[in-house]
Amino acid sequence: MSISATQVKELREKTGAGMLDCKKALVETNGDLEKAVVLLREKGLSQAAKKSGRIAAEGLIDAYIHGGRIGVLIEINSETDFVSKTDEFKEFVRNMAMQVAASNPKYVSIEDVPEEEVEKEKEILIHQVVNEGKPEHVASKIVEGRLGKFYEQICLLEQPYIREPSIKVKDLLNEKIAKIGENIKIRRFVRYEVGEGLEKREENFAEEVAKQMNS
Repeated sequence: MSISATQVKELREKTGAGMLDCKKALVETNGDLEKAVVLLREKGLSQAAKKSGRIAAEGLIDAYIHGGRIGVLIEINSETDFVSKTDEFKEFVRNMAMQVAASNPKYVSIEDVPEEEVEKEKEILIHQVVNEGKPEHVASKIVEGRLGKFYEQICLLEQPYIREPSIKVKDLLNEKIAKIGENIKIRRFVRYEVGEGLEKREENFAEEVAKQMNS
C-alpha cells in the first residue's frame, strides 16, 4: 500500500526512529500507526538486547535542583565520549535526573533490590491477600501483580516515564540505545530533599517536579 510522507513524519515524531525504518514499519502494518509504534519498539528492544553486553564506561554526571528543595545527582554511561557529548544524550540524562526528583525511586533496577527487602514485601502482600479472603489458587497471581507495583514505586527502570506515562523508563532507555547505536547504562543516582527524615508539614515536591516536566 502507499504510505504518505505525513504518516512517516507522524511516526517518526512519536518514536524518534529513522525515516526508512518508519516507512518499513508502516508498510508492514498496512499503515496502522499504533501497530507501527509497537513494531518499532519491539525492534528497538531486540537491537538494545544485542548492545546490552557492550562496555559503557564513558558518559555524564548531571545535577538537577528543583526550587532549592530537591536535588539529584545521576550518572549515565555510554560507550564513547562522542555520544555523551551529543544534545540527545545530555537531554536524556537531564530527563532521568528530573524523573528521579519527581518519582523518588530507591534503586535503578529490580536486580538492585536486596533479596531481604523483596521477601519482606512478599510476606506483607501474602498477609494482605489472605486477610482479603482471596482463593488460594489466585493468591499467587495477585501477589505477583502487586509485587510489580512495588517495583514500579522503587525501581527507576520500572517506573512510568513522567513525560509519557504509557511507557516505562526501561522502554525509553531501550529506544535510545536502538536510536543512538550504543549501549547506555543508568548506573547510579542519589536524591536529596530538604528536611528529609525530619518531622515537617506535608509538601508534595515530587508533584511539582512532574508538573514542570510536562509543562
